[in-house]
Amino acid sequence: MSERGNFASRIGIILATAGSAVGLGNIWRFPYMTGENGGAAFILVYFGCVLLLGIPGMVSEFIVGRHSQSNSARAYARISGKRGWGAIGILGIVTSVIILGFYAVVAGWCLQYFGVSVMGTLSGDADAVQKYFQTFSSHPVKPAFLGIVFIVITHFIIVRGVQEGIERASKLLMPLLLLLLVIIVIASCSLPGAYKGIEFLLKPDFSKLTSQVLLEGLGQAFFSLSLGTACLCTYASYFSRHTPLLKSAVQIALMDSGIAILAGLMIFPAAFSVGVQPDSGPSLIFITLPNVFQQAFGSTPFIGQLVSILFYALLVFAALTSTISMHEIGTAFFHEELGLRRGWAAWILTIVCSVICVFCSLSVGARPDISVMGLPLMDFCDKLTAQVMLPMGALLTSILLGWFVPKRLVKDEFTNWGTTARSVFDVYLFSVRYVVPFCILLILAHQFGII
Repeated sequence: MSERGNFASRIGIILATAGSAVGLGNIWRFPYMTGENGGAAFILVYFGCVLLLGIPGMVSEFIVGRHSQSNSARAYARISGKRGWGAIGILGIVTSVIILGFYAVVAGWCLQYFGVSVMGTLSGDADAVQKYFQTFSSHPVKPAFLGIVFIVITHFIIVRGVQEGIERASKLLMPLLLLLLVIIVIASCSLPGAYKGIEFLLKPDFSKLTSQVLLEGLGQAFFSLSLGTACLCTYASYFSRHTPLLKSAVQIALMDSGIAILAGLMIFPAAFSVGVQPDSGPSLIFITLPNVFQQAFGSTPFIGQLVSILFYALLVFAALTSTISMHEIGTAFFHEELGLRRGWAAWILTIVCSVICVFCSLSVGARPDISVMGLPLMDFCDKLTAQVMLPMGALLTSILLGWFVPKRLVKDEFTNWGTTARSVFDVYLFSVRYVVPFCILLILAHQFGII
């Protein structure tokens, strides 16, 4: 087995790890969650939860990964000194495989919409756009094929290794993603009536704050930062011993949150300018937004088409930064635990995830009878990972770091052996022992309808 790789630069660490968090959750889920939960008030709750839950959770996974310098299963066993704790890493690996399988379906939809935007064939009224999506997603072959294409693209980045594959791709994709975001934000905010969307996003109405909004903000912060997937742990295993963990977590959280805000500035001004309600829900990017772009730039169809092309290119890049990180989790595991060459380890992940992708695609299209517990397989996989597996992984990580790993070891890693962040270690330890588990238990209780 070849020597483990490492990130070559600090900027590579920040961009790659931020890329694992920045994805469709920021460009797609964050805007519609903001729309459904009152706009700016929800965003303030979200920012508070990133500080309360997100950053301590990220640092915890960084500590596990960097200390152990191995795949997630071995990392949790090493830092605890007991093999049984390796089950947390296994849980993260299984979670990431399932997520990559169904996430690729949505990524394939993004590829399709990018293609039809380039061809200029996605046009018509709102009913026509909705019918197009229903017809395409119900096709027995094309959506699954495009999902597999996306997994294979991810595969060929992963097999090139940490520096030549993950880091190089992140240095290209993240700046491109940010550039496209800024271009579309400028176009969206320049539309007549766009100020209403900006106001909705940035001017808080505290009458909108409810217990539901608080819990939704907590959940969005948790899922947006990829906590519980073993992704952060795996990437941290490629950090150098000199990487400041707290500083890196803060920078990544700021970048992730900033891109989420830009996504809102991209969508809401355009939506308000044509009178579309901000609570369009999960259908926002495939049914609502194509119609928004057509209406908003109707007087200049070329500009409308260009914005549409840039938008779906943005979605493809955002999805790819996330699929790279999810693929790497399992690839690292098979590469190290089975002693396989990196390429063969990656093929195992690619094949397994492609099979999941095919069945998930069919379950929401041509074969709705492919279901579990009354839900289409894709919806079941989404709920299983988001509502059970991710929170459990993050909860167990907090319990392990807070109560079972020696305090001296945690402090040494957190402070880079006494060189940084010493004054806030006690705050971190209190948070990871009490605050983070309490928040995650709130999320779990909310997901299961207990509160």
